[in-house]
Amino acid sequence: MVSLPLYDKNGNQLGSFEVDPEAIAPKISKQLLHDAVVMYQANLRQGSAKSKTRAEVAGAKKKMYRQKGTGNARAGHKRSGVRRGGGHIFAKRPRNWYYRLPRKALQNATRMAIASKINENNLTLIDELKMDVPKTKIMAGVLNALNLSGTVLIALDAYDVNTYKSARNIEGVRILPVAELNAYEILRPRKLLMTKAALESFVKPKENQIPG
Repeated sequence: MVSLPLYDKNGNQLGSFEVDPEAIAPKISKQLLHDAVVMYQANLRQGSAKSKTRAEVAGAKKKMYRQKGTGNARAGHKRSGVRRGGGHIFAKRPRNWYYRLPRKALQNATRMAIASKINENNLTLIDELKMDVPKTKIMAGVLNALNLSGTVLIALDAYDVNTYKSARNIEGVRILPVAELNAYEILRPRKLLMTKAALESFVKPKENQIPG
């Protein structure tokens, strides 16, 4: 059982929140976390890289000079991949890098990522984080009050447009509702700021199912 300090927006400690990381994830599999992160990164690839083969580059197909008697090595046309301006021998072709791990494996990876942040003391818990108006200065003040700098992920229990607009322009800060969290988004930043309601959705998975 781990006791997490519970703060308000001014950085004042309101109390503590008891959470058992094993209740979120009974064990942490580094291999599963690695596989999940690699999958999400692969799915972000455009797959649009392309280079020309010898059939696609410009140039005549005529043999450059006769086969024998010149003293030079044998040569075909100037589109050959061994010559400057020729086509690529193993040309890159557009491809789809997308693949998907099983849904339950991704759900487990998400929960393992949360548990690892708790074990490493990289999770900060806030009672509530809502903005009446979109104001980046106010959100920056909240992060400073909580001593959060560098890369930070803010996880809310539900999407809030004012809070989202307040955080989106801060460098190194990303904000997501709990329904859109995955292992890659959680592990990528150094610090994780979660609302109490967002963390409770992981502690009680039957009430709020966390997607992968």
